[in-house]
Amino acid sequence: MTFSSLDRRSVLKHVVTATGLMMMAVAPASAQSSPAAIGTVEEIRGDVQAEREGKRRALDHRGEIFAGDMLMTGDAALLVLKLGAATTIKLGAQARLKVERYLADAGGVFDMQAGHMMFERKGKPATEGITFRGAYGLMAVRGTRFYAGPNRGAFALLVGEGRVEVTAGGRSVMVRPQEGIDIKVAGQAPTTPTTWQLPRIREMQANFR
Repeated sequence: MTFSSLDRRSVLKHVVTATGLMMMAVAPASAQSSPAAIGTVEEIRGDVQAEREGKRRALDHRGEIFAGDMLMTGDAALLVLKLGAATTIKLGAQARLKVERYLADAGGVFDMQAGHMMFERKGKPATEGITFRGAYGLMAVRGTRFYAGPNRGAFALLVGEGRVEVTAGGRSVMVRPQEGIDIKVAGQAPTTPTTWQLPRIREMQANFR
């Protein structure tokens, strides 16, 4: 059985029309697959890069940050991020921080792997909370400002405002303003929070200048 010329033209017309409809259906899905930025670079100094899905890119001022980014700073580097309107994160030299997920109002989860970090959130606390995890334990954050990273031979955390609950080695402690804790070795429990004196406070803050 063969098609007449009219039949062939009719079939071709239907094929072209169907193909056009398929392209129209596919195009919006492709556009929606592009990830939305969760923040931007506010300040940068030195070698700073981000890695996502096996692809590495150099960051620059006003560069975009995405969920899934591993943020990495080099020697003598500094990175300041703005996540939404309320949250600021600073990373000192030789830091590694992965953004697992983040929503401006709901909160997020971060993986702190190395270096020094300052976190600050203004206004209302995130509805689902913000959590930092790493080899030394878990830090659950409320609307606050705190500093974390190596100090005096331990992993240390200092709270400037608000409070942070630190869980490690089977123990949880609540750290309040001007208090700090140490975790001597990964897997050990945090020390009892104590008020830090000015010299040690300045030591932590110096990592972000």
